[in-house]
Amino acid sequence: MTEICVDEAFAGERLDQFLAHTCDFTRTSAQKLIEQGHVTVDQVPRDKKYRLHAGALIQFEQPALEMLQAVPQNIPLSIVYEDADVIVVNKPKGMVVHPAPGHSDGTLVNALLYHCAGTLSGINGVIRPGIVHRIDKDTSGLLLVAKNDRAHLHLAAQIKEHSLARFYEAIVIGRMKETEGTIDAPIARNPLDRKKMAVRSDGKPAVTHYQVIHQYNGFAHLKLRLETGRTHQIRVHMASIGRPVLGDPVYGNGKNVFEKKNASILCGQCLHAKAVGFTHLNGETMYFESELPDYFQTILTKLSEMQKNEC
Repeated sequence: MTEICVDEAFAGERLDQFLAHTCDFTRTSAQKLIEQGHVTVDQVPRDKKYRLHAGALIQFEQPALEMLQAVPQNIPLSIVYEDADVIVVNKPKGMVVHPAPGHSDGTLVNALLYHCAGTLSGINGVIRPGIVHRIDKDTSGLLLVAKNDRAHLHLAAQIKEHSLARFYEAIVIGRMKETEGTIDAPIARNPLDRKKMAVRSDGKPAVTHYQVIHQYNGFAHLKLRLETGRTHQIRVHMASIGRPVLGDPVYGNGKNVFEKKNASILCGQCLHAKAVGFTHLNGETMYFESELPDYFQTILTKLSEMQKNEC
């Protein structure tokens, strides 16, 4: 049983929205839990539209997830910062964030359980302890983890208010017409393929800001800032304007010659969570950056050399 005391920042929010915002659920899965009677507010079952008040006690169970086991594993972690409340980890490309069917171990959560020895937020249950936000398996970079429930709610409120800063760098196929801009397009599940997301008018609001770092012949190196944090947001948004992330096996078309020649280096999309900024529980503003990983640097070098040879 997971228990959450509603913070003032979430007063007035719908029950299903609260679970989606703070507990890493989709709105659909949150509604299903509520409808199946697995969620109570102040020990009373409530409708998904129920408006929460500050101090309300939410209790819920996740029967399906409890069947999976998240066990501590001694897996090396690249830790950028750690204290009693938060930990900032630089996740390598290829590492899954939390256990799921097909990825029962070897995940970031398995490594965190070993490193933190039980001191992680319990809000997301036994499968996703401490996980406030996620990045894809084949996206490298910084991930912010909560070590207790108070810190988790504090960080989740900042995500809701769009005050938690998340910066990425990516290489996209095609040159950008503008040196900077904003993509404001709602995202929802693709009705033709439930494993994919798509820009849809009935989706959740999604906003991505981009700025060109450098243009190459047929490619662009971008800095991106997430205002919202939808599943696959950057990848979906860039593909929607005809500039898919280089190496993206899901939203790219896979026909680019450079991409095919360097598939073994890319091993998925060329996307890196470069920086994260947030306000700590103690009121301190914190900001962390990571170096671009070797695979990213190698691709930039190849693009630069290719551009010189074509001049």
